Amino acid sequence: MNYFERGRVYIIAEAGVNHNGDYETAMALVEAAAEAGADAVKFQTFNARMLAAANAPKAAYQARNTGEQDNQLEMLLQLELPQTWHGPLQARASELGIAFLSTAFDSKSLEFLNTLDLPLYKIASGEITNGPMLWKVARAGRPMILSTGMATLGEIDQALAVLAHGLEFADAPDSLEQVLSNWARDEARQQVAENVALLHCTSQYPARLEEVNLRALNLLADTFGVPVGYSDHTEGLLVSLAAVARGARIIEKHFTLNRSMPGPDHAASLEPGELKAMVAQIRQVELALGERRKTPQASEWDTRRAARQSLTFVRDLAKGQTITAEDLGTARQGGGTSPMLAWDLIGTLAGHECKAGDPV
Repeated sequence: MNYFERGRVYIIAEAGVNHNGDYETAMALVEAAAEAGADAVKFQTFNARMLAAANAPKAAYQARNTGEQDNQLEMLLQLELPQTWHGPLQARASELGIAFLSTAFDSKSLEFLNTLDLPLYKIASGEITNGPMLWKVARAGRPMILSTGMATLGEIDQALAVLAHGLEFADAPDSLEQVLSNWARDEARQQVAENVALLHCTSQYPARLEEVNLRALNLLADTFGVPVGYSDHTEGLLVSLAAVARGARIIEKHFTLNRSMPGPDHAASLEPGELKAMVAQIRQVELALGERRKTPQASEWDTRRAARQSLTFVRDLAKGQTITAEDLGTARQGGGTSPMLAWDLIGTLAGHECKAGDPV
């Protein structure tokens, strides 16, 4: 069974880089995620100089939220999560009963995270075509969540093929052809089905409602046979709740201590009170979803007896008299013969004398 098919929706409070390079802010984010009732708090671990080239431009949303005065590398240098912070943040999360997660964006950061015994790994959308990185994450031997923002179905399929290879083989592949050849095996697909979940998302901050496309959740589940979730970059709570209603087993949502803080992701993030409300409402949606069956609920049986009509005679009949349609009516009686049987009674003989108003 896949890690994410058990129990309730797994809610990840995405702190990301919203610590703004400040230790106390990072610690406060852990505490706010726990207070909100999330299952996990997640950060991002990277070496800015390994992640971005010196002249790498910002994405449009990054320039919009942080200004155009510097490039992506200069921005990322201010947002690194130092390795020395990870231990205290993880320990505080453990004290508060919440999982500590972080996404690695380079090989050295992944090697460091491997020393922390994280319960699972989240792979960012930007890494979905980074074959060597995907393979190394799979070799860590943990459940994996793969975000699919910006991706085509073909790119997702190739990424899963690489993860399958890493789950099975200690030696790196010789070629993409070898990876795809292995992916054709039922055993490889079973490995993925047991260890990987996919997150649908739109890689814009904030994402517009008309670009959310929640129906892709069902497409991903049907196409790849793995649990699916949603990484929500929209404003507010609505889309996360709708995703759960469509079958999302994981919800990841950015949050911040204050949306007015400087930085690339604050504007598309929830504040602590909103995060707490989202968690509570997701739990309510889960209760309302119930099971894939249609049958009267326990509380409905009394209402069913009181509200449903039963057959009655609307005029007197002598014993042995032929029953016609005009002799029958319906009324709420708290039980009796279903009106569905009215046609079967027409043309039969009354077994005893009947008075108008008597139940059939």
